[in-house]
Amino acid sequence: MKFLHLADIHLGCRRYQVDERTKDFFRAWHDVIVRHAIPEAVDFVLLAGDFFDRRNLDPQAMNHAMEGLRLLQDANIPVLAIEGNHDQHDAVSEYSWLRSLSSWGLLQLLEPVRNEAGNMALEPWDIESRTGSYIDIAGARIFGSDWYGASSNVAIPLLAEALRAARSDELFNILMLHTDVEGQLERSNIPALGLSTLTQLKPVIDYVALGHTHRRFEIDNWAMNPGSLEAVSIDEYRHERGAFLVEVGPNRTVHAALIQDYAQRPFQRLSFDVSGAVDAEAVFQGVEDVLTREARTYAVGDEGLAPVIEVTLTGQLGFKNSLLEIAKIRDEAKKSTGALHVILRNQSVPVEYAVPGADLDAPRHVRELHIVEELLYRNHQYRSQAPKMVELVVEAKRLALAREPAEKVLDLVRTMMAPDAASSPIGADTSTAAGRSAIERHVRSQNQE
Repeated sequence: MKFLHLADIHLGCRRYQVDERTKDFFRAWHDVIVRHAIPEAVDFVLLAGDFFDRRNLDPQAMNHAMEGLRLLQDANIPVLAIEGNHDQHDAVSEYSWLRSLSSWGLLQLLEPVRNEAGNMALEPWDIESRTGSYIDIAGARIFGSDWYGASSNVAIPLLAEALRAARSDELFNILMLHTDVEGQLERSNIPALGLSTLTQLKPVIDYVALGHTHRRFEIDNWAMNPGSLEAVSIDEYRHERGAFLVEVGPNRTVHAALIQDYAQRPFQRLSFDVSGAVDAEAVFQGVEDVLTREARTYAVGDEGLAPVIEVTLTGQLGFKNSLLEIAKIRDEAKKSTGALHVILRNQSVPVEYAVPGADLDAPRHVRELHIVEELLYRNHQYRSQAPKMVELVVEAKRLALAREPAEKVLDLVRTMMAPDAASSPIGADTSTAAGRSAIERHVRSQNQE
């Protein structure tokens, strides 16, 4: 038995307002089919969720889906799918585009059902209604599952019980599951399926075909995640990803080979330290020098795809941010490299706001607190009230960004500064028409932003 395990194809994904990026996801999908699925004569293809990037599709994304599915259909290769969080039906409708493709005969969408008692149940595929929870193909019994999200740790034990009743000892049992797994995420604050919960499936399932996490990982050569075919954002470009070509041998031995030789958009990250640059032209020239030395280049007629390049400005800027010619730097970078798109991130700090000890990689709100506090301590008029005023500044900003009325901000200032109103410049200003007008103008400007 041989099958292809895909996940997170994200057809219709559009990034950076660049139409060509939408075509990248189609190229990857199409290339895997024509270079691997068909030549390898696989027995079936698994789509473990997020076939589409969103529920509301544009016509081009549906065309891309159908072109690939028809190639597989013409090659007599069945396609089994489950819904992911991006392409599932919503709470008020039973319809989704995957269900439509299933009803049209281009794939089989496998989903658990509820039995008469309201419990999770798994029903065999019905050719007439084109619905079901599992199907038998080429010596395998393939099960589908729902997108469980944050409730996955509750749902999986229930699913394991249903699988125990529906599995076959004579067949190789496969479960498609769209979920993050504990220990496989870069950020620990994202809810994930516990590893101990996942392993409850081991006695009943021979291969778990995972999706959702956009990078490849394997657990005990049993639970496998190939990652997304294409990088959904530049933050993912270093992740190992692809498709698994899986062969099942005697005694249910599994050999999964990661396929990566298909069309993928190249990405590159570069940086330039602006410290010491005397003016905007020096920054511009410094970025050009970095691009000349390090950037991927692409010209019409070259093989492959033009890269997406990200350039980050770091360090301490010796002049106002507004003097940086961001658009000029970006446009010239694109012209000199031939890149499909150039992302320019300005993470430099103007010298007047440079705060010793500030962590430029810290979250923005943490940096803001540190900077405001340091600036207040530098001024002898405010030093004694710095802790209170830091709290005031941050809360006033929050109210302004929430589009609260100016009067509410004024009330906040009066309340927090009342004990020091006689001696504090802020306390005095809020009692004058000029002070009120200044705060109202600030709030209006924040609301407009």
